[in-house]
Amino acid sequence: MTKKKDTEEMIIRTDYAEIMQKSYIDYAMSVIIARALPDVRDGLKPVQRRTLYDMYELGIRYDRPYRKCARIVGDTMGKYHPHGDSSIYDALVVMSQEFKKGLPLVDGHGNFGSIEGDGAAAQRYTEARLQKITQETYLGDLDKDVVDFVPNFDETEQEPSVLPVRIPNLLVNGAEGIAVGMATSIPPHNLGEVIDGVKAYMKDNDITTKGLMRYIKGPDFPTGGLVVNKDDLVQIYETGIGKLRIRGKVEVEEARGGRNLIVITQIPYTMIGANIGKFLNDVANLVETKKTTDIVDISNQSSKEGIRIVIELRRGADPDYIINLLYKKTRLEDTFGVNMLAVADDRPETLSLKKVIEYHVDFQFEVATRKYQNLLAKDLDKKEVQEGLIKACDVIDLIIEILRGSQNQQQAKDCLILGKTDGIKFKSRASKVQAEQLHFTQRQATAIMEMRLYRLIGLEINALRKEHEETLARIAHYEDVLNNYDSMANVIMEELDAVKKEYGVKRKTVIDNVEEVVFEEKKIEEMQVYFLMDRFGYAKTIDKATYERNKDNLNGDYRYLFPCMNTDKICIFTNMGKMHTLKVMDIPLCKMRDKGTPVDNLSNFSNAEEDIVFVTSLGSIKENTLFFATRQGMLKRVEGAEFDVAKRTIAATKLADDDAVILVGICDDMEFVVLQSHEDFFLRFMKEDVPMKKKSAIGVRGMRLGANDYLEHAYLLENSTEFTIEFKGRELTLNRLRLAKRDTKGTKNRG
Repeated sequence: MTKKKDTEEMIIRTDYAEIMQKSYIDYAMSVIIARALPDVRDGLKPVQRRTLYDMYELGIRYDRPYRKCARIVGDTMGKYHPHGDSSIYDALVVMSQEFKKGLPLVDGHGNFGSIEGDGAAAQRYTEARLQKITQETYLGDLDKDVVDFVPNFDETEQEPSVLPVRIPNLLVNGAEGIAVGMATSIPPHNLGEVIDGVKAYMKDNDITTKGLMRYIKGPDFPTGGLVVNKDDLVQIYETGIGKLRIRGKVEVEEARGGRNLIVITQIPYTMIGANIGKFLNDVANLVETKKTTDIVDISNQSSKEGIRIVIELRRGADPDYIINLLYKKTRLEDTFGVNMLAVADDRPETLSLKKVIEYHVDFQFEVATRKYQNLLAKDLDKKEVQEGLIKACDVIDLIIEILRGSQNQQQAKDCLILGKTDGIKFKSRASKVQAEQLHFTQRQATAIMEMRLYRLIGLEINALRKEHEETLARIAHYEDVLNNYDSMANVIMEELDAVKKEYGVKRKTVIDNVEEVVFEEKKIEEMQVYFLMDRFGYAKTIDKATYERNKDNLNGDYRYLFPCMNTDKICIFTNMGKMHTLKVMDIPLCKMRDKGTPVDNLSNFSNAEEDIVFVTSLGSIKENTLFFATRQGMLKRVEGAEFDVAKRTIAATKLADDDAVILVGICDDMEFVVLQSHEDFFLRFMKEDVPMKKKSAIGVRGMRLGANDYLEHAYLLENSTEFTIEFKGRELTLNRLRLAKRDTKGTKNRG
């Protein structure tokens, strides 16, 4: 009987915070390295790299028919990128959009979206294939073992860890990505300029950033436009961080009738997509808010030929003033934040311009070394075979005699390699002696035995000798490239020159120094107007002369009517304790018979949720005191200056649950307060009994109310003027009510 061993349970005690920290760091690094940031070597994110490689594997070349994007997306997701089809298709779409990429890598066929923000069609409708430059420059040397291949997510396939891209794609196409705790934003650059910069670095590794900028002038956005802070570029390229000020390209054209047109032919890179529509809305808003009255019309006439946004000005308008207004108040001038963050040596690093090029050149030398080592090995093998065939042609009669006299293939091969003649029938003793002196290699012997008879023709033998000479020349060239830095550098530069010659384009973005726009708004001529609002909430303003002519008819027709300055604000107090403000300039200046505009269209006031309690101008309350009364009997006085705020909506008072404001009024000239409850209790007391409070306070109790009672009305009274209300069918003069103290029950009035 065997004894059963007792197993001891080991409990490892670990700090919970330590486990969480380690797990979060692992997660963050996974997102950073495997998802969000591009690799400095090929300038591609993993999803982009995998999509391009999958297209290469599927044979979707530039000179072959397009294939459905759904096929590409599904194959990529199933083999290499198991993170959802939307991310793969989005990457595929962006790589095909000329307005986003300085060098599109995918040739899209179908609806791949537009510069104005229209999305691409569903992947089942669109088709794609590789661009020629992608196939030649990004994927061309994959068959030469120039990069490492790693297992895919389920270890059923192999994928390249990086693509052997010959150009600094990180600079040419730029990059955008958000990781955990970090983000990258690299602008695109001109292909020809970047190649010139790389060549300059290879010729002089000590070149400075300023030296590189003699070749790389600055970013080159596919949308064109202008970079207007040229002097800041040196600092940005040295640190990898900074801000570019970019503008659209604007031209002034003359239209019929002496009017001028402001025509935008290039937009800032940041305006791509929905921001074009926002720009049009912003221009329209400038007109609606009367920031300018010089713009008559705006239209987007953009087409496949390019951007054309036309702003029509009224006759006599100053185009330069309007252009400066657009730069200051819209995204026609915008900021592009540069953060040249990429994965370098398996960790995120913020890179300078020179550092990006340095990493690229090191990668090119590594790729070129592996490429030429591979080519050299193949040509050395070819040289060995060719030498064997040439030697065999010189003793072809002997070889034929060996083959005819051998009993099997192995016997003939042993004779060719080792000179063994046992069992082989020769025609003469001399042939046997000669055969014993043969010393072909294994590879040569195999090639000889597989050689076809037509190779014995005289011309074929000459061609073989010539081919051998070419092989020797290539071997010498490969060895020279591998053994000499300058030779390898020249080879890399020649390849770059070929790429620049075939694919280089002119710069689109202008780089210059332009002073920041100093825009002074034209001062509004201050004038007195009258604010009118009817019981339905329609508001308007009229000028003083119109009011004077019609004041007898106006005073009874409107719920609120008071004078104010056109530079003032209107304050709307509601039963929910809020104050909404709107500028008088935002209220239409109307003719007498015009209806006006609903006040909830002009402010944050919601007619469906709130009731207006009081409306006045900010100018009339700033130097005065406001009085508040609520349904539950809470009272307070507040200095009007507290309501001079920038926000359009604030809490004017604090309310208890189920409470509501029933009165807001200016109380400086008032002496008494009268409260009227639902159960017909009246209480009159001195205004001074109500203390001054902040607008954030709830106030003090004004009247002791019964269990189901609440305030229906509150009144502010002057001492010298009698104030009469209708109560239960008869008039009641509030000034004659018995004077009492605040926070008492009051007197019940039975009518």
